[in-house]
Amino acid sequence: MTPRPDIICIGSVLWDVIGRSASVMRTGSDVPGRITRLPGGVALNIAMTLARFGMTPALLTAVGRDAEGDELVAACAARGMYTQTIYRSEDLPTDRYMAVEGANGLVAAIADAHSLEAAGAKILAPLSDGRIAGADTPYTGLAALDGNLTLELLDEIASSPLLASADLRVAPASPGKAERLMPFIKNSRGTLYVNLEEAGVLCHETFDTSTAAARALLDKGAVRVLVTDGGQAASAGLADRLITQTPPQVLVTRVTGAGDTFMAAHIAAEARGLPPDAALDQALKAAATYVSGDTPL
Repeated sequence: MTPRPDIICIGSVLWDVIGRSASVMRTGSDVPGRITRLPGGVALNIAMTLARFGMTPALLTAVGRDAEGDELVAACAARGMYTQTIYRSEDLPTDRYMAVEGANGLVAAIADAHSLEAAGAKILAPLSDGRIAGADTPYTGLAALDGNLTLELLDEIASSPLLASADLRVAPASPGKAERLMPFIKNSRGTLYVNLEEAGVLCHETFDTSTAAARALLDKGAVRVLVTDGGQAASAGLADRLITQTPPQVLVTRVTGAGDTFMAAHIAAEARGLPPDAALDQALKAAATYVSGDTPL
C-alpha cells in the first residue's frame, strides 16, 4: 500500500531525452556520445530526490493516456511517487524535454511542456476534491512548484485560498521562464529557488555574486530566497539574515537536473528539522554529488 504523501510536487513530469558527449561542443558540432531517455521534468526531478531522502511526494501534473504516459506513470510509481493525483489527458500527448550537453556544459535544450500548459488548472483538482485536500480543508503542508506552468496559473496559485496555508517552494524551471515567478514576489509568497541568471531576469539586472542577487530579490519583495551560482558560492536568506556557503568542488559530468536536486535536498533537510546553515550545506553537497555523476538517475 502506497503511504499518504507528505509533500506535493506541482509541475512538469515528462521524458528527458539527453545527449551527452565528453567533447567540447559548439553550434553545429557533430560528436560521439551517449543518448538516454529517463523520467524527468522539474517537478519529477524534485520528487525523485525527495523520495531518495525518505519522503513520499504526490505529483500534480498532466500526463497523456498514450503508451509513453503509461510507461512514465509506472516509472514514477516504482520510484516511490504518489501517482493517483496525476491528471491523465485523453487528447494531450505526454510531454518531453530534449537537451545536449558537452564537456563545456549545456549546449542547447528544448522543453515541450505544451500538454502541461494546456491542462491548466485541471492539475490542481486534488487540492479541492479530497484526494489531497478539500475546499473546506485547505492544504497546509509542503508544496514544490515549478515555472513550467502558465503565468496565469502561477498567478492563480500565488493567491489561491487552496494553497494559502501551504509552505510553497518555487523554482522557475529555466532562465527563460524566470519572470513567471513574479506573482510570488508581488504576493510575498513562498521560498524562491533560482540561479544567478534567473535572479538577474527577475530583477532586470546583472549580478556578480549570489549574495548580491539574494539581497536584490529580498529588497524587491521576495519573502525568502536561495540563489545558486554553479560551483561558486550560494546564498540563502530572509530579510533579516543572509547565509553564504561555497559548494564542494567536483568534476562536472552532467548539469541537467542539478538545480532540482539542490532544491529537493534543501526541502528534505528542513523537513527533518535541520537549521538554515546545515540545510544549505546538505543541499550544496547533494547537488555536487549529482553533477559529479555519483547519484543514481
